[in-house]
Amino acid sequence: MSLPVALQVYSLRDELDKDFKGTLQAVKQMGYDGVEFAGLCGHSPEEVKGWLEEIGLTAISAHVGIESFIYDGVDEVLKEYEMLGCKYIGIPYLVEKRRPGGEEFEATIEAIRKVGERAKDYGIQLLYHNHDFEFKTKIDGKYALEVIYDKVPAEYLASELDTCWVNIGGEVPADYIKKFSGRAPVVHLKDFYMTGKLPSHLYSLIGIEDENSEEEETTFEFRPVGSGMQDMPAILAASVEAGAEWVIVEQDDPTPGTTPIECVKKSCDYLKNLKW
Repeated sequence: MSLPVALQVYSLRDELDKDFKGTLQAVKQMGYDGVEFAGLCGHSPEEVKGWLEEIGLTAISAHVGIESFIYDGVDEVLKEYEMLGCKYIGIPYLVEKRRPGGEEFEATIEAIRKVGERAKDYGIQLLYHNHDFEFKTKIDGKYALEVIYDKVPAEYLASELDTCWVNIGGEVPADYIKKFSGRAPVVHLKDFYMTGKLPSHLYSLIGIEDENSEEEETTFEFRPVGSGMQDMPAILAASVEAGAEWVIVEQDDPTPGTTPIECVKKSCDYLKNLKW
């Protein structure tokens, strides 16, 4: 009962900026099977593909903002990641105006549908990577996240459930993964620890400017997989049951007192100890 394990290399973004190839080599040495990108740090897809082939890593997917497709051109973006060999591309985040209730929500849904439809021509499956805001709004009794999937056919949009944000959104990650059985090819493994109420400045922890930075009596830390509050064995079992093809480790920020490299290695070691 195991799936190949990739790393969302946004977890090592500073290291990539300094030494892209060397960081990929370190990821392979830790035991990861593949990587998910969030930009190429100025390197060409051809150059990165050559490094991946040399190192022995699979470029399973990439996070690409919907704005990149809108402003840079759908085909231009898809050609880049087709060249890299990505099987998936994930929409990672929606700015406020594009979220449910925002003035551009419906236009964003239509843009996602068009990208997903065109991606099929390149042999790429489009994914949507959630945060917690999709659970804060309900439309006709359904979470906004589910409305997105209702509005875009499954052949054009599959899920990339981020298990940390599912938990923060108020759902049990393992149960929610199974809810998307057959439409959950990639699952994000992310662990955390929290005391007190959810901090209002949470998105600032992942490098997104937050409008509300008031001090609160709360503790929130991203943790290596298996080191936090998540029921990882249940999440992993649910991923298999739901038909996932990959699980992807992501840690937005290192746990205080540790480095990003230490954190992602600890995550990989935990999964290897579980025979993943």
